[in-house]
Amino acid sequence: MIKYFETVDVFTEKRFCGNPLAVFTHAEGLTSAAMQSLAAEMNLSETTFVLPPENNQNTARVRIFNRSEEMPFAGHPMIGTAFVLARLGLATGDNIRFEVPAGIVVVEMEKDTDGKPVGGKITAPQPLSTGIEITAETVALCLGIDALDIVTDKHRPKIASVGNPYVIAELAKTAVARCSPNIGEFRRAVDKQPELNGRFSIHVYSREDNCIHARMFAPLAGTWEDPATGSANTPLGALLLSLSDKQEASYVVKQGIEIGRPSLLNVTAARTANGIIASVAGRCVPVFTGEIDFSEKN
Repeated sequence: MIKYFETVDVFTEKRFCGNPLAVFTHAEGLTSAAMQSLAAEMNLSETTFVLPPENNQNTARVRIFNRSEEMPFAGHPMIGTAFVLARLGLATGDNIRFEVPAGIVVVEMEKDTDGKPVGGKITAPQPLSTGIEITAETVALCLGIDALDIVTDKHRPKIASVGNPYVIAELAKTAVARCSPNIGEFRRAVDKQPELNGRFSIHVYSREDNCIHARMFAPLAGTWEDPATGSANTPLGALLLSLSDKQEASYVVKQGIEIGRPSLLNVTAARTANGIIASVAGRCVPVFTGEIDFSEKN
């Protein structure tokens, strides 16, 4: 059994920037264990596996794995997977619908003047929800900064989610680049908070008006630092809107600068009857293709 994959850089217009993603376009026959092993072998933030949809009104069912576990939702894998399928002619139309554990994700394709896909936009599958606050001291220890570097006048570090939970903390502008995660402190933090269910990822940011400089650290999931995180920047945009009296807001997020993979994400948030909904958009660049032969024995 041979399985083919494509890789793509997401949230960038330049190859070897943005967030890389591997997409297995025909994942039928692969077990969950095989998918997890392939994701660990790829050693990327996420790898996706495309399967036939359970509902024929949708384009596909997509399973998303990071290096150590399956994820209910993630931003750049949705946009990147849609881009790959559209580029290969495996999905058509302006809207591509994916079934993921967190719900239905619709990717609105961005195309050039020739009708070729260049990127996409997704709306997160769930409205904003917030959870427990995390002390500034805990975040500071995890990131190797001073507790005074954490800005708390608008909100304290807290869990926020639109599909995946993240600790979101605002930092002083000069502190963002100084973050250096300490995995031991991450482990101690998650051990102290059993309600986190072992997940403890920190998304930090500084902002000037609607321009945001962000970084995301998830060492417990094998991602020391993520170049671009749609599923973290969407709850960030939603959280910021919740703290204002506006009906909607847009943000330009720069991420990945410190690790040499600059990324650009366009985030929007809006108040609706069902809560605050957030979207993220960006462009994609194809990188390479490959295959694995499962008939070969080790």
